Amino acid sequence: MNRLFGFIFKLTLWLLLTADTGPTNVIIGVAIALLLPHQSMKPSDSSRPRSDSLREWASEARQLLIAIPTAYIEAVEMIFRPHSGETIGQIRSKPRRPPALVFLDVFLITYTPKTIVIRHDENNFYEVHYVEPPRQNGHSRQEQP
Repeated sequence: MNRLFGFIFKLTLWLLLTADTGPTNVIIGVAIALLLPHQSMKPSDSSRPRSDSLREWASEARQLLIAIPTAYIEAVEMIFRPHSGETIGQIRSKPRRPPALVFLDVFLITYTPKTIVIRHDENNFYEVHYVEPPRQNGHSRQEQP
C-alpha cells in the first residue's frame, strides 16, 4: 500500500511539474517514479512514532490540492497588480521531518509565485522570500530614488 501511494505521489508530482499528460510524458513519469528510491516507512527508533504516517501524508496532499488554485490566483493577481515589494521571513517546520516531507514542504511553499524557500536550517525553520504588492505610499523596498 505504501509503495503504491509513493508511486502515485511521485507520478502526480511529475505530471504537475511538466504540465503534460501526453502518453510519452506519462511513460517517462512512470519510469522516473519507478527509478526513484523508495523510502522505508519503518521507523528508525521503535520508541518514536512514525512521523511520516499516512495521516501526515494525507494532510500534505490536502495542502497540495489547496496550493494549486492558490498559485493560479496569485499569478493572476500579479499580472493585474504587479508586486514590487519584498520581504524575507521564516516559517517554522515540524520537528524531525523525514526528507520526503521536507521536500514536499519546500515544494508547496515554492509552488506559489509569491514565495520561494531560500534555505532550510537545522532549527526547523524555512527562510522564505516573499514578493508583495507595493506599499500604499507608492514606495517599495526595491524602488530606487
